[in-house]
Amino acid sequence: MRIIGPDELIFGVDNVEACRAFLLDYGLEDTGNDRFAALDNTAITVRSKDDPGLPPPLPTATMLRQTIWGVEDQATLDAIEAELSKDREVAKTEDGMIMCKDDLNFEIAFRVSKRVELNLPAEMINSPGARPGRGPNVVGANEEAEAKPRTLSHIVFFTPDIEKMSKFYIERLGFVITDQFTNTGPFLRPQANDDHHVLFMIQTPDYMQGLEHLAFHMQGPTELMLAGSRMIKKGYESFWGPGRHKFGSNWFWYFNSPLGTHVEYDADMDKHDGDWTFRDVPMSKEASQMFLFENVEKWAPGGPPPGKS
Repeated sequence: MRIIGPDELIFGVDNVEACRAFLLDYGLEDTGNDRFAALDNTAITVRSKDDPGLPPPLPTATMLRQTIWGVEDQATLDAIEAELSKDREVAKTEDGMIMCKDDLNFEIAFRVSKRVELNLPAEMINSPGARPGRGPNVVGANEEAEAKPRTLSHIVFFTPDIEKMSKFYIERLGFVITDQFTNTGPFLRPQANDDHHVLFMIQTPDYMQGLEHLAFHMQGPTELMLAGSRMIKKGYESFWGPGRHKFGSNWFWYFNSPLGTHVEYDADMDKHDGDWTFRDVPMSKEASQMFLFENVEKWAPGGPPPGKS
């Protein structure tokens, strides 16, 4: 199954205006009809929770209504329809998108991906002993630089049955495990994407089922820090980070959001192929991150130590 990754997430929210403001401040572009897109056209769509056009909600507090997966081509879409139609109702929209539920009743859909190919520069660094990434007189610290999310990176589900949930995505849709926290959940990547993960699952009680967080890839760590610092200045609350994970190696910074889920900036994720052997370790603070920072007010030499008044 040549699935690429999450193409679009559909939410039914309490406060559409607050969500609009958050997503614009986060760096997404309003493409109309309350759809907010990254540079490659992967997106978040928000609707009022009472919108009759939304898929039905889960019986929990989660505001996520539907995950739309982007696939490589029509042949993949046809193969998914044939496979999932074996044991569940699969609906089809006029534009060819197929919709159903997974084995834990999350609303999912599949379409030929609407993402566009990006041709953008990577973060350039200068490292002793290596060819300079930036030439003479090219400044690396530009506080006025754009910091735009490039693509919808990954999603994390709270689920009450890890074994049943992961079996569906692995056996029915061809996802593979890249790493795993023992008795917590696996990191999964689909066949048409070599990112460390596009989906992670965490074992939780029934009442917590839903979306734990979503993330967009940034250019690199500097852009992540710049975008996160701007969110702090605008008054948004940091939830976790900045820091760097061990599994996936990606830098991260999570924020609380009015979408009822955490929204993450990430950067510099590992790539894997079929030669990779997944790691399996117990969940712990040490396993979760290589290091973790805390955002504090700016400081200059001569004043009190950072974070002290």
